[in-house]
Amino acid sequence: MEFHIRCDAEDIARYVFTPGSHTRAKKIADHFEGARLVSDSRGYRVYTGKVDGIPMTACSTGIGGPQVAMGIEELAHMGADTFIRVGSCGTLQDYVDVGDVIVPTGTFRAGATANRYLPPAFPAAPNFDVLTALIEAANKLGVEIHVGVGWSGDAFYAPPNPQLFEKLKQAGVLALEMENDTLFVVSNFRGWRAGAILACDGTSKEIKPAWGEEAFRQGEEQEIRIAIEAMKSIALADKAVGQ
Repeated sequence: MEFHIRCDAEDIARYVFTPGSHTRAKKIADHFEGARLVSDSRGYRVYTGKVDGIPMTACSTGIGGPQVAMGIEELAHMGADTFIRVGSCGTLQDYVDVGDVIVPTGTFRAGATANRYLPPAFPAAPNFDVLTALIEAANKLGVEIHVGVGWSGDAFYAPPNPQLFEKLKQAGVLALEMENDTLFVVSNFRGWRAGAILACDGTSKEIKPAWGEEAFRQGEEQEIRIAIEAMKSIALADKAVGQ
């Protein structure tokens, strides 16, 4: 049994959603058939069920790179190899609003955990098949999304660097969050597939405004639907080629 995710390997599916939020993990599991709670230990709340007969798992990872890295390492020990982070984010761009959905094509590495796996010059990029599946799922469901580069850091309350963020804004960086760099780098290092989808919970000028709560919840539900549709298509493609 793993040190932190306390369950048996038979309780974990190959296809895993990794939201940070425990509540969001439950919301994802609410879309499963026969969902059951299989572990609630050390900040990891894990549900497993099926979507159209395909076994899937949702595991909340909490906040930051260390939690994500430990979580996906242990999930992979139990048979998982495909991860979609269903997260939240802020933004640098004035045209992105609360509730908008973002699919990152890569991430600026401002965290530390991933550096223990690969040097900072190595790009934090999602698996191409997972990235493509998320974009295609959004198109299929008729949900408008933003696609582009994000930023991941691991010190929420650290003093800001306005000059850096102004450069990143000019370069088109969309999303600000805390886990994608680790998810992408560790998955690349280990040979797993990973991607991410994010619902924006703040504007370029205001972090997590109370007035935006309803819009964010709508975006959250949209990202969940997109992620599940994408994971289904990945699983069906695997089955078609005998993987």
